[in-house]
Amino acid sequence: MQTFSNNIPEHVAIIMDGNGRWAKEQGLPRSAGHKKGVETLRQVVTTSGEIGVKYLTLFAFSSENWSRPAEEVGFLMGLLKTFMKRDLGKLRDKNVRVRIIGGRENLQLDILKLLLEAEESTAQNTGLNLVIAFNYGARDEIARATKRIAADVKSGLLDVNDINECCVSSYLDTRSIPDPELIIRSSGEQRLSNFLLWQAAYSEFVFVDELWPDFTKDVYLCAIDKFKSRERRFGGVVPQKVAVTS
Repeated sequence: MQTFSNNIPEHVAIIMDGNGRWAKEQGLPRSAGHKKGVETLRQVVTTSGEIGVKYLTLFAFSSENWSRPAEEVGFLMGLLKTFMKRDLGKLRDKNVRVRIIGGRENLQLDILKLLLEAEESTAQNTGLNLVIAFNYGARDEIARATKRIAADVKSGLLDVNDINECCVSSYLDTRSIPDPELIIRSSGEQRLSNFLLWQAAYSEFVFVDELWPDFTKDVYLCAIDKFKSRERRFGGVVPQKVAVTS
């Protein structure tokens, strides 16, 4: 018999996809889709805090997104700056802790300074952990972690025989952050797109047809309900209840 969990997932990760297609459908420039997507992001952050999610990871900008047209990349960077400057104070007041994952090498100094400020100014908050994946790619993350592991082995700080799953996890950007229980992707696409490849080993996936700007609170809560109905075995078998007869 299938078991149902009434628990809210501790960690939800979201691939926010479909801003450009939404704008095209509306006859608007792609920038309008990204701007509308930020409004959705704000609502999802608020809802996550309301329902008791402890960690919310948002795929904001991938390491592959730099290949997009310069005008679009520039707009996205401007949108990031605006969001941080406008929303950081509100997030801090709501006890939200902002954490950034992704490569930081070669980032523009003003962007890097903004990311560090967001982390440092909310570091003492104890509410929702808002994890922003910026300049992030899972393969790049694993490659960077591997380099650090190799360097520590070479220097004698780490014994090669001590390398195991827990060890590798401790070198990833997400160290001290639990793996996501639920990963949601908007826009009908059904792939990870180089997002949290290591951490998603036992995640539940929910793919929704709505484009990200149309990802409403109701769509989010529906995805949460689908997660609740899943039987999570982690490679094992759920014990069967034995009927008691009198």
